[in-house]
Amino acid sequence: MTQDEFHKLVHVVMDSPAKPPESLFMGGMDSWQARARLAHFLAMQGIDKTDEALELFHSVVEAEPDEEKSEEVEEKVYALQRLSSLEKELGQNDESLNHINQAIELAEGTDFLYKYILRGELWADRWNLMHKMGMTSEAESEADERIAAYKDIPVEHNSYLYYGYRFKAQLSAERGVTLVAKDYMHMAIHSMEIPAEYEAGLEKAFAATHDNASWILSEVDKATPNPEKLHWDI
Repeated sequence: MTQDEFHKLVHVVMDSPAKPPESLFMGGMDSWQARARLAHFLAMQGIDKTDEALELFHSVVEAEPDEEKSEEVEEKVYALQRLSSLEKELGQNDESLNHINQAIELAEGTDFLYKYILRGELWADRWNLMHKMGMTSEAESEADERIAAYKDIPVEHNSYLYYGYRFKAQLSAERGVTLVAKDYMHMAIHSMEIPAEYEAGLEKAFAATHDNASWILSEVDKATPNPEKLHWDI
């Protein structure tokens, strides 16, 4: 992509309802952060420039963030995660798995508590993709390992446990084991911060007595606060 093409795409994004500030893209094609940020916007629903987003995300894969700066590491991890999700949507599963693995490796290589990235979510992206690829047994074993490694850490809001138990609940629902699915989802919920206004909705969702486990988990998800807007300790 040329510098001129990059700037034309910046203006496409700036003219969209998202209306980001132009300062986000300072440095143009010479800045991997600017390329990554533009790619995120281009991939948004309503802008739908997936090919251009993929090109820019791929150009970031070999970028080397300053590993002493949490913001740079987080931005690289976020770009790899979004690239992986786009490739998954396109059925490019091997490429998607490779890039989510790179995101996990980079995120786990530091002790930073990131502002937007949850390590547990990165692992869940890997497990869900592996499940899609027929590697369910390996994915479930990894979830069990993450749960075992982090369940005794004395913190209340643990993304590894939330996403690990949630993945186990999803598998149990698919297997038609409703009570087990609900139990795992209860454990997931206990690993996150639940504002008071969500408690009644969650209680109602869990109170369902039928055996449609997938429907119950869907209702639980609808009643659960957005993980991105909660406080996490790890």
